[in-house]
Amino acid sequence: MVHVTSNAPTGTPNWLDLGIPDMARAKEFYGTVFGWEFQDYGPEAGHYHAVMLQGKPVAGMMKNPDDAPSEYWWQTYFATEDCDGTVKRASDAGATVLMAPDDIMDQGRMAVLSDPTGAQFGLWQGRAHVGSQIVNEPGSLVWSELVTADPGAAGDFYRAVFEYTLEDMPGGFDYTVFNRPDGRAIGGMLGRPDTARPAWTVYFEVADPDEAVRRARDTGGTVVAEPEDSPYGRIAAVKDPFGAEFNVMRSAPPEGT
Repeated sequence: MVHVTSNAPTGTPNWLDLGIPDMARAKEFYGTVFGWEFQDYGPEAGHYHAVMLQGKPVAGMMKNPDDAPSEYWWQTYFATEDCDGTVKRASDAGATVLMAPDDIMDQGRMAVLSDPTGAQFGLWQGRAHVGSQIVNEPGSLVWSELVTADPGAAGDFYRAVFEYTLEDMPGGFDYTVFNRPDGRAIGGMLGRPDTARPAWTVYFEVADPDEAVRRARDTGGTVVAEPEDSPYGRIAAVKDPFGAEFNVMRSAPPEGT
């Protein structure tokens, strides 16, 4: 369990949000699955809602301004001490800037980009809002994972932008761990040649993946992958009622415990 009270080091996933067509339906679904509560930031923030866990913001949701998007997804943001400088590095490394750096009231400065393989992500330079204040606890972000058909190009890009070191994992499949310069693992990359849309996917910690899947199914979600044990924990994949996919995971205890 980690309670975050200050800006995370550059390159750390530090926020995630979701734009959906029906806020009431989304609150019902995610409140049931994770026990989340919600705080409306008001009309000046476009009724952006903070997802609250133990009274602390862990993610965000808002009504999607597009009347008919082709799909919905959870968007991952990465911490940066200099949003403009990171956008410049990303652009030089082949990113497409979808939203130029902009101040979000007094909360922080953000940008949205697409990496050279097509995966979209955000940058967040925290000020009053440092990002997710709880991680690695049931109901909060525990892992971030890039799924891409071109892991070589993606690895080169994120190494150039965030100075990650890349650690290939054994096991007979194409998986790489991204480590910050201080050695901390912040996420992974799955190479999948048949990927239709490269994307950063999110994993939420849960106490009981089987129960989380049952709640999701009973509240209108779709189970993409039933709970299954792995060396890293018990994992399942779910889509919410709007088709946004996420994973639930009960992490394996650290070795030696």
